[in-house]
Amino acid sequence: MVSVAILGFGVVGSGVAEVLSTNSEKIAHNAGQEIGVKYILDVRDFPDSPYKDRLVKDFSIIENDPEVQIVVETIGGVGPAYEFTKRALLAGKSVVTSNKELVATHGYELLQIARERNLNYLFEASVGGGTPIIRPISQCLAANEIDELYGILNGTTNYILTQMIQNGMSFDDALKDAQEKGFAEASPAADIEGIDACRKICILASLAFGRHIYPDSVPTEGITGVTLSDVGLAASGGYKIKLLGRAVKSTGGKVACYVGPHLIGENNLLSNVEGVFNGIVVHGNAIGSVMFYGAGAGKLPTASAVVADIIDASKHFRARKQIDWLESDSNTIFDPANLENRWYIRCKADLSSAEELFGNIVALGGEASEIAFITEKLSRSALEARLKDLAPLSVFRVLD
Repeated sequence: MVSVAILGFGVVGSGVAEVLSTNSEKIAHNAGQEIGVKYILDVRDFPDSPYKDRLVKDFSIIENDPEVQIVVETIGGVGPAYEFTKRALLAGKSVVTSNKELVATHGYELLQIARERNLNYLFEASVGGGTPIIRPISQCLAANEIDELYGILNGTTNYILTQMIQNGMSFDDALKDAQEKGFAEASPAADIEGIDACRKICILASLAFGRHIYPDSVPTEGITGVTLSDVGLAASGGYKIKLLGRAVKSTGGKVACYVGPHLIGENNLLSNVEGVFNGIVVHGNAIGSVMFYGAGAGKLPTASAVVADIIDASKHFRARKQIDWLESDSNTIFDPANLENRWYIRCKADLSSAEELFGNIVALGGEASEIAFITEKLSRSALEARLKDLAPLSVFRVLD
């Protein structure tokens, strides 16, 4: 019998308890032994919960109980979650988490502690919710040199853009709709400003390229600047607008990592990833391009990924999984402004002025004195030098 403690009894934490109970026989078969919840840590009371007899408010009870082998952290953030995770690892317990902020910020440190103590720190649910991506990169694609990965990493923003594209909703109306359906928080900044996607691409890039990519080194732009005009003009050229996190490895080994809106051609598989779903593309030198698609969030899909990690941790207790990376150094990052892309530009100008500045362009149309066009490939620095003579309203990358 493997005893588990769950930290945080919110949406994900309660989902983990539910999956462990509902699928107990299947889980025991896959793990080779039964897995049971011994403690649930939360500052709140749940008098009507079937788990009320397992609720505790003092983490030291869990920390000092030698029967607890695995701690499941679903608190979120980098406050108590960080403290309790460190203490659990130092106490000889493996930790499973869905906390993308914690992994993106302190992943290297926590993985090092786990490595030193021959324990596991597993975080499949931190990226993609119920969509497997961490394990495929670390195991299934382990024979590849990965040179690029990118994807739709945030279901809230993808839902909002889908509503704008398919139903002609304004950004504000689509956001309100997402909040009413429970897809967006009352304070949605982490989603719509790209912060959530930034944390996730940091985790994927760290895993794929072997050194920790910190969120503060990743230029991040959300979707608040995307308008219905942009959606319509993009569609006229056969494109959809999606928020992507992207990481590219240079020939010198440095990594460019960023988050921002992109125009994606309708023949690209990611263009058909709609609603709250996620889609992630990984390119390796042996496999080529592979795409992972599925539910990016939600109680039970996320809990499914967490419980899979619990099973893995129970089968590899004191025989850790080889999931880690090195600390960042001066050779880790290169500025994504140096990447060359085609660019979508909407501005107050005329086509002749745009052609004079950018040469060969693809015009997408516009209204009155407002035009939109796509440039040839340019670095961001070269682009901005030319934009000084225009009044840009929107500037997005084009994914080729």
